[in-house]
Amino acid sequence: MRESDPPAKRPAWQTALDFDGQSASHYHDYVNTSLFGLIEGEPRRVLELGCAGGMFGATLKQRFPGASVVGIEAGRAAAAVAATRIDRVIHARIEDLDFDREGLGLAEFDTVIVADVLEHVVNPWELLVRLKPRLAPRAQVIASIPNVRNIWLVSQLLVGGRWEYTEHGLLDVTHLRFFTLEEIRRMFIETGYTIDTYQMSILPSLAEFYRGHEGKGAQMLKLGRLTLTDVSADELAQICAEQFFLRCRPA
Repeated sequence: MRESDPPAKRPAWQTALDFDGQSASHYHDYVNTSLFGLIEGEPRRVLELGCAGGMFGATLKQRFPGASVVGIEAGRAAAAVAATRIDRVIHARIEDLDFDREGLGLAEFDTVIVADVLEHVVNPWELLVRLKPRLAPRAQVIASIPNVRNIWLVSQLLVGGRWEYTEHGLLDVTHLRFFTLEEIRRMFIETGYTIDTYQMSILPSLAEFYRGHEGKGAQMLKLGRLTLTDVSADELAQICAEQFFLRCRPA
């Protein structure tokens, strides 16, 4: 290595797996407008699982001044930032959260935000079951989950033989579970929820590819050496999606 060469980037497993010691800057401090747009009515009592630095909750409080937001966050630094923005922050791993001990009552919350969280949990099914008694009647669960069916990801795996973990994105090194739209639906239904509606975002690097094939009915797709035939319009959207946004309710 020459002195003029830039330092080698450290692999994601060395930089992103220390949750408690993670810098607050590791978390994207922004509000996903697609997810925010799924909030229905005027939330009053909100629980945000994985609140990061609290930007989403702070924006929600600004938009709905009557709302009270409780956040759960495993990262110590991020939790400290969130505590300056929302009403209460519990520094804990979601899997370890004791709802009763923390005073989070039965039928207490009318809105729960689960933004890019379920894929990080060892047992997201159990978490959704444990969460359900804390929901008020007709409560809304607003969730975002990345899409493992993405054609870029599949091409990297099948053609390139790569499944490269990174600090962020579809293969965030902290992801423990991987979902397609069908498996997202199955997870919520099996744990006692109904899905009101869902939306998706297109992976930016596939935006041009998606636009070039959108609205053409069943067709053949070619991405590098990967070729798919008889792809429907719905399948096209799903395989170009980066993540799905859902509004669910207890059944």
